[in-house]
Amino acid sequence: MIKKYYDADCNLGMLDGKTVAVIGYGSQGHAHALNLHESGVDVVVGLRRDSSSWKKAEEAGLKVMEVPEAAKAGDLVMMLVPDEIAADIYNEQVAPNMKEGDVLMFAHGFNIHFQFVKPAKDIDVIMVAPKGPGHTVRSQYLEGKGVPSLIAVYQDASGKAKDYALAYASGIGAGRAGILETSFREETETDLFGEQAVLCGGVTELMKAGFDTLVEAGYEPEMAYFECIHEMKLIVDLINSGGFAMMRYSISNTAEYGDYRTGKRLITEETRKEMKQILSEIQDGTFASEFMQEFSDKGGRKAHFLAKRRVEASHPLEKVGAELRKMMSWLKK
Repeated sequence: MIKKYYDADCNLGMLDGKTVAVIGYGSQGHAHALNLHESGVDVVVGLRRDSSSWKKAEEAGLKVMEVPEAAKAGDLVMMLVPDEIAADIYNEQVAPNMKEGDVLMFAHGFNIHFQFVKPAKDIDVIMVAPKGPGHTVRSQYLEGKGVPSLIAVYQDASGKAKDYALAYASGIGAGRAGILETSFREETETDLFGEQAVLCGGVTELMKAGFDTLVEAGYEPEMAYFECIHEMKLIVDLINSGGFAMMRYSISNTAEYGDYRTGKRLITEETRKEMKQILSEIQDGTFASEFMQEFSDKGGRKAHFLAKRRVEASHPLEKVGAELRKMMSWLKK
């Protein structure tokens, strides 16, 4: 049974007299830095001098430094940069400026679990991973609420690594909602699997296949888009609010009957077998190695990745969707 913690289990005082360096000021970076700052924690933000975020962070009232300076100033250093560049930034700019007793932190276990980052043995290595986008981490904090977060300990040099993780999680507001304890391995492998097999790879391919099937059968693309893509949000929102049971309670009997009759004809034993193969490729490092090679300056330079992005962007459903969304004034731009 996964362990859960709340603010009452956390000691934010662990961060008293400490400086937290947040490396990066993107979706998660801005939320972590601002929430911690407003929780009374001494925060510095580490960025490139020419970063477009430098001025934004300063205008928000935060201290900003170049990455090496921030890493040197930080007793806790949170890496909130893309997976593909985190190892280089750590190795070249962060590691030389960390000292014995410091705490290295991540919001995703990828680089540690697959050993692209190999931290010194005299520092703590922990994870605090909010289960929501940065803008939600920030907005919920401002409302006096929080986003549930995962914590994990990879290396406990001080004997206090878990306490630091709980304190940091509390500082960003997670203790108001709930903090769940996991491991770097579990978080990394389940996250990658969910993205590839279900949330991104699986769902988008399913929607595209449905769209193509209807259009090829002679139905209007607009109708295919509405039925196979646009209405996905309605279903997911219902599931998010109350699980499959609430979704099935809310839809028509016709839709519910079709759900039971058809789902297993699409997600077959062959599909489940392929899911197991995808998981195996994540577990054995095949995906991680391929991904890092693709994004390496010495390797693919994102050639395949960018080509796939162009191909997917040219699919007819993108043009149809763009036109239909112009009719929907309630959608945020």
